[in-house]
Amino acid sequence: MGDGELLRLDAQVCFALHAASRAFDARYRTELRPLGLTYPQYLVMLVLWEADGLTVKRLGERLRLDSGTLSPLLKRLETAGLVERRRSREDERSVSVHLTEAGAALRSRALDVPRRMLASTGLSPAELSDLFHTLQRVTDNLDAAV
Repeated sequence: MGDGELLRLDAQVCFALHAASRAFDARYRTELRPLGLTYPQYLVMLVLWEADGLTVKRLGERLRLDSGTLSPLLKRLETAGLVERRRSREDERSVSVHLTEAGAALRSRALDVPRRMLASTGLSPAELSDLFHTLQRVTDNLDAAV
């Protein structure tokens, strides 16, 4: 790539990722509206549907979110009756997050979201899998470079 191309917006991989992320956000907004979830709330629920009762710290690590971002998300999910936070009896500083009955039940209503999202991308499952693994590798490499 020549010097004239290096600083073109359309040549930036980061911008292509940013644009794709915004397009995903918009599509998820439509898909998640019937569930009463925002995209970040959906991510929290995905993690809890996998492993209920995680500590706030572990949840933040899984989602790559700091506590200042995660705490308001959890508060809104708690207000909606989908999760509850419980302080550890052994360590007052440790708080775990648990699904309520309503939060656990919401999982069955969310099952079609990934299928509809896949269909929206226009990619085959194999292409989406390749993209996923490539993005994981990029993320790992960028994390290692920090």
